[in-house]
Amino acid sequence: MISKIDKNSERIKRHKRIRNKISGTPERPRLSVFRSLNHIYAQIIDDVNGITLVAASTMEKAIADAVKEMSKSEQAKYVGSELGRRAAEKGVTTVVFDRSGYLYMGRVEALAEGAREAGLQF
Repeated sequence: MISKIDKNSERIKRHKRIRNKISGTPERPRLSVFRSLNHIYAQIIDDVNGITLVAASTMEKAIADAVKEMSKSEQAKYVGSELGRRAAEKGVTTVVFDRSGYLYMGRVEALAEGAREAGLQF
């Protein structure tokens, strides 16, 4: 029998390896991305204090209504720009980007572009 590689378990291994090297601080929190089949989630996290400073996802009612007719990449860019706007309100300007083991392409890249356009630096 052919054994098939579980892509998500491989992603989780990559994520753990990345998380050993990066961590969010109060001065420079971590922007973490999670991508499911239908939705995308992003959080800005202060790992030292263990708190989420800002979050945005396509599951939120306000964002879900705005992105209803968009493609998944356009939705990701919108979530990134919304996250950047909320972060600016909280006074967060610089972050460490944590792609959570996903390749930097497609929806993850679109979210990063949206966040950069909204003023986040990473």
